[in-house]
Amino acid sequence: MKYFVTGHTGFVGNYFLSHLQPNDEIILHQKYNNFNLEASEVVLHFAGKAHDLKHSNNPQEYYDVNTELTKKLFDSFLASNAKVFITLSSVKAVADEIDCELTEDYLPSPTTHYGISKLLADQYILSQIIPNGKRIYILRPCMIYGPNNKGNLNLLVKTLNKGLPWPLGAFENRRSFCSIENIFFVINELIKNENIQSGVYNIADNEPISINQLINIIEISQNKKITILKIPKNIIFFFAKIGDFFKLPFNIERIKKLTESYVVSNEKIKKAISKPLPVSSSVGILNALISDNNYTTNK
Repeated sequence: MKYFVTGHTGFVGNYFLSHLQPNDEIILHQKYNNFNLEASEVVLHFAGKAHDLKHSNNPQEYYDVNTELTKKLFDSFLASNAKVFITLSSVKAVADEIDCELTEDYLPSPTTHYGISKLLADQYILSQIIPNGKRIYILRPCMIYGPNNKGNLNLLVKTLNKGLPWPLGAFENRRSFCSIENIFFVINELIKNENIQSGVYNIADNEPISINQLINIIEISQNKKITILKIPKNIIFFFAKIGDFFKLPFNIERIKKLTESYVVSNEKIKKAISKPLPVSSSVGILNALISDNNYTTNK
């Protein structure tokens, strides 16, 4: 298979490239270069401006990268002989907070620059006429995890490994996670199966887990006891506001990201590929954390 890949240095792009077959041919998009897709069969768009929890970025960067770059790449795809276009969007393109299970039919109403910029790109793709013989897939994963991921889960583990107690025991929630292995599995199925209809698909592990379940998984992976404190929520948010003011990692948005309920349905993609997803959250997160722990120990 011949691939054109953007975002190859990112977590998802790097994982995908490291798991391809030896006979696959790869063209990597270089920043500021034009898109030459004529030698490609499949376009994988992993490049994007990630959600900035420190609010240190220029908001325009989200639209330059997440929206405009995607539009230019998609226009090039439509004009090329490439057959499959897969872009990595986000559930945050639909909603930053939800009070029900998120399906693909949920009316989008993002409130952050990250979510809005992703939605604008998705809407542009969906507004175009797709020529016969081409397929396009917009994938919307929830919180992605996997070995060597430097995101929120990694930061949480590093914090707890310092011997600090877990202060958010008073929060009860249900949250969907998304294994990088499940994303890789879905992408391969979409590429191989020409009968899967173009469109938008949520990607999430089967079962949501609570933040306290996550702490228990971290305990097992690190082989250490973590003290869980049930500090009143109003006190937690008071200190989180201080974190907002001083631009600290412990801030309102990060607390919400860790403690809010956000359940994502994956029924549409499972029905489309007619196969179960290979990794569950509890097993996938545990394996990812053990892998990271072994890597750190053996360095």
